[in-house]
Amino acid sequence: MSKSLSLNPDQLAAFGAELDALRNRHLAELGEADARYIRRVRASVRITELAGRLMLFAGFFPPTWCLGVLLLAFSKIVDNMELGHNVMHGQYDFMNDPEFSGKHFEWDHSCTSDAWRRTHNYQHHTYTNVLGKDHDIGYGTVRIFAEQRWRPFYLLQPLWALLQAVFFEYAIAVFDLKLDRYLRGRAKLSELKVKAPPVLRKLWRKFIKDYVFFPLIAGPHWLAVLAGNAVANLLRNLWTFTVIFCGHFTEDAEVFPLSVLKDETRGGWYVRQLRGSSNLSGSRWLHFLTGNLSHQIEHHLFPDIPARRYASMAVEVREICQRYGQHYNTGSFAGQFFTVLVRLFRHAFPSRPAMQPA
Repeated sequence: MSKSLSLNPDQLAAFGAELDALRNRHLAELGEADARYIRRVRASVRITELAGRLMLFAGFFPPTWCLGVLLLAFSKIVDNMELGHNVMHGQYDFMNDPEFSGKHFEWDHSCTSDAWRRTHNYQHHTYTNVLGKDHDIGYGTVRIFAEQRWRPFYLLQPLWALLQAVFFEYAIAVFDLKLDRYLRGRAKLSELKVKAPPVLRKLWRKFIKDYVFFPLIAGPHWLAVLAGNAVANLLRNLWTFTVIFCGHFTEDAEVFPLSVLKDETRGGWYVRQLRGSSNLSGSRWLHFLTGNLSHQIEHHLFPDIPARRYASMAVEVREICQRYGQHYNTGSFAGQFFTVLVRLFRHAFPSRPAMQPA
């Protein structure tokens, strides 16, 4: 694992000040170009969904059906990653447009937007990769870091990871419920009765939309539409799972003990975001289809800055990191995902950290 230099308090303060200056400069530049971009993203989501669904209505004619599936999967991926995820971070609140309000946006995903804002926007982005505080580490089903306590359950984690990838939107939907706490008697069922109904309602609406309503109005081609919707959802799930795991759980990504939060400065927070993140190199299309989470480092550093700006910000972030001796974790999609797979298999068995995280 590549290591970064330890920074003294003065260096941490200077490091944080430079990143703050970069953030503030981009905040000051927000304007019509950003607004126009996100409106075009929304339009592309709507157009490709309509085109994909119309093609599926044509039945199982292979070229049309396959193209319909790909267009619908594209729409769902972009809706989740470049539109929904980024809007819900408040990246476009400067527009004062209710449709792009981070507090009210609802996406085409089984997870409710309120649950996502709570577990992702707050818990994950505040306590990134802090054991015991960031529950996104392994999503409760897999052991990614040697610092996580091992249990026999993890011996089958390659299987758990595969199932999670296939049903990723449903895994994320119920993740906020923390069902394991109720199974272990650590929480009262009365709490679950309050938290579960919104999740179940969203799951039911999504199920009716893709697996009842659209197949029903397709008439004789109902099976082609049903199958097409299922495959499109599968492609979206596999893609988002892979992108998210590549952004957080590669070989060089670090995990931190609770003690790191004690007296943590702004510069220290930036360092933790940097060391717990992984970037993906690739084309503009790769960046777009990942919702620019291929720039996970920049997203963790600046979650409220429109993600379309991360590519240009990354140039300066990398230069700042180089001057302060901080490792900038980036690599190809295939290379980063390979290291994720290595972690999944290696830490399915008992393992100990080579050294305590910095």
